[in-house]
Amino acid sequence: MSLQFDFPASLTAEKFIAKLSNKVNIELVSKQYSLKTYYDSFDWRLYKNGITCEFNRSKSTSTLLLKNVENDLIIGSTEIKEVPAFSDQFSSEEITDTLAPLLEMRALLPVCNLDYETYHLNIINNDQKTVLRLIIEEHDLFKNRVTVLPIKGYDKPADNIIETLTEKLGLTPTNQPLLVVALRLQGRKPNDYSSKMNINLDPDMRADIAAKYIFSHLLNAIKDNEHGTIANTDSEFLHDFRVAVRRTRAGLSQLKGVLPDDITAYYADFFSWLGQITSPTRDLDVYLLNFAHFKNSLPASIREDINPLHEFILAKQQKAQKELAKKLRSAKYLSTIYEWEQYLKEQASLEPVEPNAKLTIKQLANKRISKSYKRILAEGDAIDENSPSEALHDLRKSCKKLRYLMEFFQSLYPENQIKQFIKNLKGLQEVLGDFQDYAVQENTLKSFSEEMLNNNIHANTLLAMGVLIQNLDTLRSNARKDFSSKFLIFRHEENHSEFKSLINK
Repeated sequence: MSLQFDFPASLTAEKFIAKLSNKVNIELVSKQYSLKTYYDSFDWRLYKNGITCEFNRSKSTSTLLLKNVENDLIIGSTEIKEVPAFSDQFSSEEITDTLAPLLEMRALLPVCNLDYETYHLNIINNDQKTVLRLIIEEHDLFKNRVTVLPIKGYDKPADNIIETLTEKLGLTPTNQPLLVVALRLQGRKPNDYSSKMNINLDPDMRADIAAKYIFSHLLNAIKDNEHGTIANTDSEFLHDFRVAVRRTRAGLSQLKGVLPDDITAYYADFFSWLGQITSPTRDLDVYLLNFAHFKNSLPASIREDINPLHEFILAKQQKAQKELAKKLRSAKYLSTIYEWEQYLKEQASLEPVEPNAKLTIKQLANKRISKSYKRILAEGDAIDENSPSEALHDLRKSCKKLRYLMEFFQSLYPENQIKQFIKNLKGLQEVLGDFQDYAVQENTLKSFSEEMLNNNIHANTLLAMGVLIQNLDTLRSNARKDFSSKFLIFRHEENHSEFKSLINK
């Protein structure tokens, strides 16, 4: 197991080597300029799972290393010339198998670069055998660091060197990843982006001020994902962009009487437009993300026949993506987002005239959550086996609105209770979402098959698509059957009592 030590601020690598050579026999194996680039997904999926990914380049070699955050042990390594964007593009199965379940659809992105001098030293005993290896990294902007690499069978020399480093040369043991140190210099830290809402509200905060605070948080999420959405870096940028837009739309529609009516109407229209222009690309992204699952759901004998569908969807996605990027660079988007940001920064009026603005945010939260919850119960109770699909779709939208409200205001309620209720709501949402998704996918594939028929696509592909459509129809029917049981769980008296207890806290 390797150990790391920080140098005192004034100690250079050359001084360290000179001092150490007075105490032990040293062999300088190499000294070379190196460049280290740390990689992770935009939302830190590797770091959250205890892994750092570093790409080390020198004149002689370039190596990608996956390390354990806690102890710096190497989990996997491969020699490569450049880092691919996605986990399935690595030639090393070891690296792919480690990264794929963590990154999923997310791209690897450079987080920060470090350039430094690397010294490789061997500690030699009287028999001219190497008993210990040291790697020194000499940095300009922060403390130099040495990594001690013990060699099996030579524990005592390692202990002696560690004692020398700490007691005689003033080095201090460290287990802080170099990534954390480097990010701190940039004013950053790991996990500084998450798509999850983390808003802490004072229950007594005035409702209009709290609403602006919530909308500002959502605007930051939109801006954070703007560049990656335009560049099509990976599909999750657009996904997170759209979630922030949907949450904003839900806030504008559910928190009425808080902001001025003209402001609410103007920006509700703008964010509705944003939802519309981002839908085609996201829908096609979902088909591409699910394509392997669709393919595997087919009988083995016709699986390969579905491949032209992937090419067809990919071409449509690339066209839709270009159109979306153009709209997100348009004057309409840029100027309105800027206006929204400036409005949210404006100081709130001392005497607002809007009917709900003077309420505390806790009062408004109780009022809006209760109303939304009652609406779900009423809509769900009205659905039976003869109800049209639109009734389930409307209920799904109502569930989403309640979910967003509870995410906005979750800091106002006991953590365990609010999380449990969101979990119960999520179960109902999932079955409604499945029902809607299968119905949309089924209809979209029918429309794709008509387009492809006009393009003289092979009959075998159309037959495979027909089987896929039938599979989706079966899944949709099953989701419809599952709805009743899920809704009964949600509207169960125990859940209802917990809700009333929650709102009355």
